[in-house]
Amino acid sequence: MNDLFEEKVLKVVAQVPLGRVATYGQIAQLIGYPRHARQVGKVLATSTKDVAYPCHRVVTSTGRLAPDWEEQGTLLWAEGVERKKNGCVDLKKYKWKAEETQL
Repeated sequence: MNDLFEEKVLKVVAQVPLGRVATYGQIAQLIGYPRHARQVGKVLATSTKDVAYPCHRVVTSTGRLAPDWEEQGTLLWAEGVERKKNGCVDLKKYKWKAEETQL
C-alpha cells in the first residue's frame, strides 16, 4: 500500500478511545478500503512514522490479540479491557463504535 493508506490508517487508529478496541477490518472499512484488513495490520506492524498511536487497541475480527506481542494484552488490561475465558477481547462489550466519534 502507499503512504496515503498508511496515513489514513494511523489517523483512525489514533482516535480509538481508551478502554475500547477496533478491528483491523473495521479500520479498513472506515478508511474506504473494505477487505484490506491484512494491509491495516501490516501498516501497524511496520510503520516508522514518529507518531504515538494506540496500535495495541486493534485486534482481529474475533477479538484475538496480535501473536507474539505479549505487551498488547498488558496495555489493554491496564485500560480496563478484559478478556474472555478464551483469551479474546469481548467485542460486544469493548468494540469502539466509530459512528459515535467524528472522524
